[in-house]
Amino acid sequence: MTSPRHATPSNLTGKRRIAFASYVDENYLPGFLTLLRSLALTNPGICEDFVVLYDDLLPASVTAIRRLHPRIKLRQVNASHYDEFVKGNPDNYLVRKAYFILDVFRIRDYDTIITLDTDMVVLGDLSELLQMRRGLGAVPQFFQGQDKLNSGLLVIQKEYLSDEFCAQIDATGRSGEYELDKHDQGILNALLQGSFISLDSRYNYVKRRLAGDLPVPDDVAILHFTGRHKPWNGGELGYSQAEAAWRAYDLSDADFATKFLAQSGPKHPELLMHFGRRMIKHGGELRAAQQVASAYMDKGGYHEAVDILSRSVIPAKETGAHALLGSALMSVSRYDEAEAHLLLASADAANSAKVFSQVSQIAWIRNDDAKANRYALQGLTTNPTDRMSRIMYKRTVEGGAGDTGIPSEQLAHVAFYMDGQGNAGDKVLPESVRMCFGPDTGPRRWHSVHVHRLVDEKALEQINSRRGLVIGGGGLFIPDTSPNGNSAWQWNVPDDMLKRINVPIAVFAVGYNAFDGQSYTRSRFTESLRLLVSRSAFFGLRNHGSVEKVRALLPAELRDKVLFQPCPTTVARQLTPGWQDPVRRDETVLINCAYDRAGLRFGHDYGHFLKEMATAIRAIGKHTDVRYAAHAVTDEKFVFDLRREYGISLQVEPMYDYSNEQIRASYARTKLVIGMRGHAGMIPFGCGTPIISLISHPKMAYFLSDIGRPEWGVSVHDVNLGAVLSERALGILGNHAATVADVHQRQQDLWAVTRQNAAILSGTF
Repeated sequence: MTSPRHATPSNLTGKRRIAFASYVDENYLPGFLTLLRSLALTNPGICEDFVVLYDDLLPASVTAIRRLHPRIKLRQVNASHYDEFVKGNPDNYLVRKAYFILDVFRIRDYDTIITLDTDMVVLGDLSELLQMRRGLGAVPQFFQGQDKLNSGLLVIQKEYLSDEFCAQIDATGRSGEYELDKHDQGILNALLQGSFISLDSRYNYVKRRLAGDLPVPDDVAILHFTGRHKPWNGGELGYSQAEAAWRAYDLSDADFATKFLAQSGPKHPELLMHFGRRMIKHGGELRAAQQVASAYMDKGGYHEAVDILSRSVIPAKETGAHALLGSALMSVSRYDEAEAHLLLASADAANSAKVFSQVSQIAWIRNDDAKANRYALQGLTTNPTDRMSRIMYKRTVEGGAGDTGIPSEQLAHVAFYMDGQGNAGDKVLPESVRMCFGPDTGPRRWHSVHVHRLVDEKALEQINSRRGLVIGGGGLFIPDTSPNGNSAWQWNVPDDMLKRINVPIAVFAVGYNAFDGQSYTRSRFTESLRLLVSRSAFFGLRNHGSVEKVRALLPAELRDKVLFQPCPTTVARQLTPGWQDPVRRDETVLINCAYDRAGLRFGHDYGHFLKEMATAIRAIGKHTDVRYAAHAVTDEKFVFDLRREYGISLQVEPMYDYSNEQIRASYARTKLVIGMRGHAGMIPFGCGTPIISLISHPKMAYFLSDIGRPEWGVSVHDVNLGAVLSERALGILGNHAATVADVHQRQQDLWAVTRQNAAILSGTF
């Protein structure tokens, strides 16, 4: 048996790849289509790949299958491979095909595969199956006791998806040393000898349990129509209630889509997009259009959301639809139309504060602070506790520090300038970038340009009156932070304005920040990116992973312009005037977690992550004081969840309230930082403190690769996260002086690159 897979360069975050799988032929196609409908209707929040093993499906059948799931992966079986298997009745085509599901063990694209027989119907929640991490799970046979499995449902982990296990399957099949009348199931039972994870019978509730027309128990998650008589072929006497459960999902495509969209509760965006877009293609019910448009918004399809909602005439009283369309229009930079729809939406008193804050944001984006302030105040008048209205009010009342220098002697600086109680890492970044250009980081030398504000004629004039433009740092190449239709990344700059910038441009320590599974509005982003690279005198990205991603989007003549420039937070000891390493450190370990885009970070593994972190914290806590570093207010969710689920309380350091100096001082004093946010690794590293990254985003793995220390990271999906993390943390604490020296040496390498790039830039500005 092979060992479980560790994160590899093609899977930087270690995020588990999960799929369902079934073998399907023409005879069982009606059953499979019903299985797909039942899966979507009972588990509307789940959308993983569905592998269809087949050998003789017709094109029309494939089309019917694809209509019922957005992520169908067809995989033709090697039927002849099983010809040498000893069979009970080799002339029966059904017996021959019973072995084809074993092809699932030859798939190497996933970490967990859940197989479902096509004569099953899903009646309940399957999330527990997707959270399984070890071994091979199955329900024991109904008649044979607990030591033999029923292969109708299998939850297969990576260690069984191996050449070694396939060889054992083949050897057993060819030897005939198994129950021949049980086919694939017989082979698996002969191999496993009862060594499988026993699942509750509700996950494979065979029809025979209901003999005598018994009702289906309420807790049954999967009902299995074993035997010769299938519901789509007339069924069998004595099972009318079971077959009624199956027929509830034997629907036309139109009825199915209508039923899916009519259900309450959360639904996976890909399912909504797949089933809803045909239903609303020529108009359709407004509630359905809102659901589908919202799904496109969740996936970054802002233009598609606008198109869907614009097909309908939205009555003035439908404030929810106006709010959604206003948000979509705002995301594609159609600001006048967005404002009109949002103001219609403000008639809903329950949501008016949020709506007014959005109108305020539009005005602020368009550089109208007075108007932005009025709408922010209106939002606060409606709801004094509305956070975004308060942020916008303070932003437009207080403003930024006015320029005190001579424009021709200043550099313009496009960056994400964080509001109070904002992300601590983003708060430190602008100052850190400026330190690379000299000790004066204030308004005498720098003209601040917020990355999210529209570059209009006045902003262009202000930029061109400076001696140069610096853009960065941070993960500005991300599609869903303040989305806009002008560039499809964070800087809200139209192409025509970018072309008219006539001072040198330096892109400095920016990151390509997309999560696994996240995409850009590709054509608009690519066009903006190519123009920016062509116009830049210097184009430096903060890790080699970003360099590779961006170069792949560029024509050959521009690729060599993309260079490596480490995030300046990683060399804080070199940049900070008068820096002194601490003589003594606090006996503490700081932990940080992040919850933005939690679905992309954790997938189905958050419960596993929390449990494993509790294990690690208990182990580390026996040796030192474990505390929590919250970069954002939302980061504190970890502390609440940990206390509620495991009774562990952690002291919180609210770094979102700290100054830049306090943030660096806190990270310099502690002995070790275990962080999930990128800057919960890079800032302490820059302060000379050892780190362990909780990898939930590729950028953490990129950074560790750049410094040659991939072992300083562990995936949040690691099956042994608690043990691995505590072992590495205690190892660092036990060899602390040497690890600090290693951090210092690694930092010197990044500092050498930074100094080299600074020398290039000194001749540019």
